[in-house]
Amino acid sequence: MPDSGILPIPLATPASLRKRRRGRWVPPLLRRILLVNALPLVLLLAGLLYLDQYQNGLLQAEVGTLREQARIFTGALGETAVKVDEADRPHLAPDLARPLLRSLTEPSPNAQAKLYGPDGTLVADSRVREGAGGAVVTEPLPPAVDRGRLVGTIGHITDQILALLPHNNQLPRLDTGPSAAGPDWQPDVPEEVRLTGTNQTREMPPYIRRTADNRLLLTVAEPVQRNRVTVGIVLLTREAREVDDSLLAIRLSILGLFTLALGLTVMLSWYLSQTIARPILRLAGAAEQMREGRGRTGAVPLVLLERGDEIGELAGALSESARALWARMDAIERFAADVAHEIKNPLTSIRSAIETLRRIEDADKQRRLLAIIAEDVSRLDRLISDISDASRIDAELSRVAAEPVDVAPILAALAEINETTRGDGDPHIELVPPEGSVVVQAVEGRLVQVLRNLIGNAESFSPRDGHILLRARHAGRQVEISVEDEGPGIPEANLEHIFDRFYSERPQGERFGQHSGLGLSISRQIVEALKGRIIAENRRDERGQILGARFIVRLPAAV
Repeated sequence: MPDSGILPIPLATPASLRKRRRGRWVPPLLRRILLVNALPLVLLLAGLLYLDQYQNGLLQAEVGTLREQARIFTGALGETAVKVDEADRPHLAPDLARPLLRSLTEPSPNAQAKLYGPDGTLVADSRVREGAGGAVVTEPLPPAVDRGRLVGTIGHITDQILALLPHNNQLPRLDTGPSAAGPDWQPDVPEEVRLTGTNQTREMPPYIRRTADNRLLLTVAEPVQRNRVTVGIVLLTREAREVDDSLLAIRLSILGLFTLALGLTVMLSWYLSQTIARPILRLAGAAEQMREGRGRTGAVPLVLLERGDEIGELAGALSESARALWARMDAIERFAADVAHEIKNPLTSIRSAIETLRRIEDADKQRRLLAIIAEDVSRLDRLISDISDASRIDAELSRVAAEPVDVAPILAALAEINETTRGDGDPHIELVPPEGSVVVQAVEGRLVQVLRNLIGNAESFSPRDGHILLRARHAGRQVEISVEDEGPGIPEANLEHIFDRFYSERPQGERFGQHSGLGLSISRQIVEALKGRIIAENRRDERGQILGARFIVRLPAAV
């Protein structure tokens, strides 16, 4: 096959369409459920940010208190444990500094103070004392408080998260790495002595760290001065247990809030799944059954139809659509059966005439048989034309929008055409002028077709030189168009059946096969597609005698 340059277009199945939609964007329902599920995470993040500010405030207060305490230590050491040599240069006296440093630190069991000389050597340590026999004894800090493995893990994870967040305060970040293994940190003492000696307003930054045994340690350094000369540095370290206790209470509160929010989210998700997602899936299953032909009746669950919310409206719309679809399919089946029956009759007649034609040699009989065949062919042609027209009506009206149409000029034109072309003995058409304009919402070409069908039907049943009356008037929010004749009327039992397809009730003397029986059926199909109604009734006098037939078309009036 030669290349035409046109690429084939693959057919999209419902499954492929659903997969394509899932690949392009997140469905709105899923976005809403995800939004609800993200609410606890937002609350947790807000709590962590609040905890960061709270922790910073506590640490700032602790650092400030610890720094004031260190300044008291340095002031006492500067006045008591500093001697002046012959050159009038002050220097530390270790024998005086050690007992004084222990005495100053004794009221704070969670603190440890160290005194360094200008060259960085350790002069005194509050946790080191002389024991019996001159032995040196080191007293460790009190053991860490055991708050449980779970609480410790929560605190460690929180500290790791807070270390990654931006800080807008003057405190350094919390050190949780290997360098925070214990309280043995010390500054660069000679450099700090040089800087504090040249800049009296400089303040050494604090050092905050969490050790491997989950202790939160704060360390500040303050210079020991005598006559504005720095002779050493005091390093004061204290465990901030009060900060950990306060943070623990806050973390437990956040954990409780998170647990509550998580439980609420689970319940809301389950509720949304039961009230929205699950019913939609059931509707999708019902639609699948309808598509496969297994949901003709009762496909949509009754419990969904009885809901008073949007899901109930969707279920009702789906049920009505399915009912209309099945009704349309039934109508198509009946129409196909009727068409087959109506076409079979002339075909049977043609076949019989042809078979008879083959067996006879009489020229007159052959001509009569050929005439019968010609009439049946003409009947088939009219029948197929009307069937084609009937099958196109719904599709055409679904593509063409109804618009305002003035009925009066159409009726006047039809009456004038019929009066101009009428033959001898044909009925007269009279138009009753409407009061004002009568404008309907319709498709002009199809409305003209309905009126032609009704006028043609009235002409068929009208007596010689009879009268056909055309009338249009307002009837509330509708416009009523009527076509009246002076014929024999319609049998009462057939007032509704005359609109059925291939209905046959023709006047006496009319040649068989002149009408297909689809004219009134097509007229009703057009009127109902235009959201109107067509009815037939008999005209009667005061004594109840039939004067003729009346066809009434009611269409929505144009706004």
